[in-house]
Amino acid sequence: MQPWVNRLGITRSVLIHSARASVAAVISMLIARALKMPEFYWAPISALVVLLSTINPLTLAWQRFAGTAVGAIIAALIATYFPPNWAIFGAAIFVCGIICAMLRLGNAYRFAAIAVCIVALVSHTRPPSIIALHRFLEVSLGIAVALLITVLWPAPAS
Repeated sequence: MQPWVNRLGITRSVLIHSARASVAAVISMLIARALKMPEFYWAPISALVVLLSTINPLTLAWQRFAGTAVGAIIAALIATYFPPNWAIFGAAIFVCGIICAMLRLGNAYRFAAIAVCIVALVSHTRPPSIIALHRFLEVSLGIAVALLITVLWPAPAS
């Protein structure tokens, strides 16, 4: 590579890392759009969260998958059976932490809480259970693409 490129911090590793992230984002977006997922953008967001993390992608993928499932279920339940208010929302976030701890999911709690926020706080025209299912599927698609990229195109050593 040219010396001026290296001075800018653009190494071979940076180029490969950026290309992997771009490919994962585009593939997950195209699949989600082809499947007509209503909020398709969660697939590439999830792919990027997993692929660009500083921790092992397999570990993060499991945390994001499990946390999104827990959060989506809790959010669907509260949005179906309780009127929207700050106390119910706060209780749902609290319950996510307790359930994640009981299930030994640890760091999945952050993803559970995020899923609760998205499902419970964003206005939707469909029933909460459908919104929760869509969120879980969209996130799961992004995770699957990120893991596929991780296996088929390993990250270069830093």
